Amino acid sequence: MPGLVAKVCRQFLEDEGVDPTPSSPDLNPVEHLWEIIFIYYLSCAHVNTLGSRNPRKTRSEKKNHHGYGFMTLSDTTRFTSVHIETLISLYASLLLSSIVAIKRFQTEILDVFNVCFSFLQHLQDAQPWMDKLEQTCNQVDFIERHMKYLRCLQHIEELSATVQQCLMTSSAWEAIRAVDSMAALDYGLNQSRCSHLQNFLQATLSFWHKIMKDRLTSDFEKLLTQLHWPIISPPTQSLTPTPSCQETEGQLELLVGQLLALQTSTLDSSEALSSPQMSKPAPLCLPIQIMLLPLNKRFKYHFYGNRQTNSVSKPEWYLTQVLMWMGNNSTFMEETIQPILDRGGVTLSAKVELCRGLLSLVQEKVTSDASKLLYDDVLFCHLVEEVLQFEKELRSNHSYPAELPGVLHLLLEDAVLQKWLTMEKKMAVEKMDAMLSAERAWSSQYKDISDMDDLKAPDCAETFMTLLQVITERYRTLPCPSAQLKFLELQKELVDDFRIRLTQVMKEESRCPLGVRYCAILNAVNYISTILGDWGNDVFFLQLQQTAVSLGEEAVPGGLGIMEMGRLASLEGSLFDGLLALLDRLKGDMLGRLLDFLMREIKEKAKPYCQERWLSLPSQQDQSTMSLSSTACPMMLCVRDRLLNLHQVLGFSLFHLAWQGLAERLDNFLYQDVILCNNFSDGGAAQLQFDMTRNLFPLFGHYCKKPENFFKHVKEACIILCLNVGSAILLRSLIKESDMTRDCAGTGDPPPESALNELGVFCLAPCDVLILLSLRTSWFPS
Repeated sequence: MPGLVAKVCRQFLEDEGVDPTPSSPDLNPVEHLWEIIFIYYLSCAHVNTLGSRNPRKTRSEKKNHHGYGFMTLSDTTRFTSVHIETLISLYASLLLSSIVAIKRFQTEILDVFNVCFSFLQHLQDAQPWMDKLEQTCNQVDFIERHMKYLRCLQHIEELSATVQQCLMTSSAWEAIRAVDSMAALDYGLNQSRCSHLQNFLQATLSFWHKIMKDRLTSDFEKLLTQLHWPIISPPTQSLTPTPSCQETEGQLELLVGQLLALQTSTLDSSEALSSPQMSKPAPLCLPIQIMLLPLNKRFKYHFYGNRQTNSVSKPEWYLTQVLMWMGNNSTFMEETIQPILDRGGVTLSAKVELCRGLLSLVQEKVTSDASKLLYDDVLFCHLVEEVLQFEKELRSNHSYPAELPGVLHLLLEDAVLQKWLTMEKKMAVEKMDAMLSAERAWSSQYKDISDMDDLKAPDCAETFMTLLQVITERYRTLPCPSAQLKFLELQKELVDDFRIRLTQVMKEESRCPLGVRYCAILNAVNYISTILGDWGNDVFFLQLQQTAVSLGEEAVPGGLGIMEMGRLASLEGSLFDGLLALLDRLKGDMLGRLLDFLMREIKEKAKPYCQERWLSLPSQQDQSTMSLSSTACPMMLCVRDRLLNLHQVLGFSLFHLAWQGLAERLDNFLYQDVILCNNFSDGGAAQLQFDMTRNLFPLFGHYCKKPENFFKHVKEACIILCLNVGSAILLRSLIKESDMTRDCAGTGDPPPESALNELGVFCLAPCDVLILLSLRTSWFPS
């Protein structure tokens, strides 16, 4: 039904509540009919399918030639006639219920619309009243804020009047309480936007605080004058009030308590205004501030302006004066002021507070002088020395707490610290040049004291390490770990510079390694290496090592690799490992040159001994009648003299390495050039064994218990050469049979090494033993 335009039809549809819109489903129910028929047909087909399980089929149920079931015309007619009425009744009921439901829904929608429309109309009518109410509330709020403002202003005026009245009646405690209330009010207005009120309150608070402070200060200064404060010179008698001066003691305690209370009220207000991220030092105790006023005047009178005592070249004048004031007044502070603070519940040290106040004067003066002396090397170094000495006395003699800053942090500013490092390096280099060119640079100052001269360090090395130790003591107390690491890097640079200088001098003396200067250089290298190794295990440098690891690679000026950083973190290495490796390499090179020089000299002396006619020497039955070979005397004398010489000029640890290295080289030389290059008779083998065991080995017996253990090749070769003929023949056959049956498994014969071990031969291999046995031509003629 595309649309109904007749007025009668439209009026009827409107009266019945039916939507007259064209193509409306309410007016075209046929569109729903086919859907209903399809659903109904599916339900009937499902019922027929369930009933078709009877195996006996009718003719109408048989399949056609296409394999599908079919209905006859009569069946279709019957199906239509039976169900058409049901369909019509269903459609009619559906149409009726749809129209009724739609009409009811439209009615409800219309009611809701009417309610909403009336509500909106009511809101529009009430809008002027709402605007007027909001305006009235704003006016009330405005009036309330003004009333609060006026009440606050009235309260401030009342507090101010109370303070004035209390001051007129000399009621100091009531006035302090009124000021405390005013400070609490100021703290409450901290978040307020009434800036003018805040300014007025702060100005009023400051005004009355100043008046009360001036009055209390005047009374306190008069009382201090009676107590002969300040104490400029060392006191000859105690200034503590005697028991008869109870009034003075009471006044002192009263004034100190009032000043502390006044300061507390002001501090509460000022702390509220300050930023919580700003870490400022706590202000001085107010009574201590007043007590410091005369000292401040004296300090500025003498050490500022055009006074002769104000000299940048004499910083020790004002530093010493401040230390004297601290010492002279410490007894008064501990015996008089401290008990009052303790009774008032103030957890402060009167002596420390006095030192803090005097330190502020020193800090200001040092900062001013340091900036003026950046371009004067001598005066700057003098200032640093005096500041370091002042800090040391402050901490040790006056027990100034380590957690409180002194004056060293003033030297850690970038410009001042860089100047300090530059001057340390410059002065150290100058001293190195002077110590290396000194007349006694290569002699030991403890050479006549055997107990103190194990290292035999020359004067230049001891002076250099003393210089490094002084630098360490200077920066040990610095409060900044990164600055300490910079000084450590400077020390490492100085050590490397000194090593290079020693290397240059060593190359000049390398033509005579046995000379005094060459050995002194070797002792110097060994001494520096030993001291740096001890420093690596020192607590201070271990703490620096952990600091370097925690701060990271950027904190170390020289930079550290990942592997080195890991070794430092695990404490497997030290901060001086790089320097120790360079020094050990230099020490090994110098020691090698020294031993090579000795061996060249010994080989020259041993040429006749190498050419000895060992084969023709007669055998001697009694070894007690044997004597050293005449050809071995020059070699033995040379070895003895050089060992004595090295023992005198080298340190203990160095000499230990030197004689062991010499023994190793001698062992190889005698085995290769004397034993393997000659043939031996019974007398020749016995003579060789006598020369070695009775003459050469005892030369080294002064320095160890078993010197033969350092001549393994020579000792074992003598054992083989001096065997009996039968033992030698059996040993040779055993070694040869072992070589022949080496590839055969299951042989029960013991290996030749077992037989050699029973003879005392552990170092020589079986093949070497065969060579030695062949040198006895009388046993096994070729």
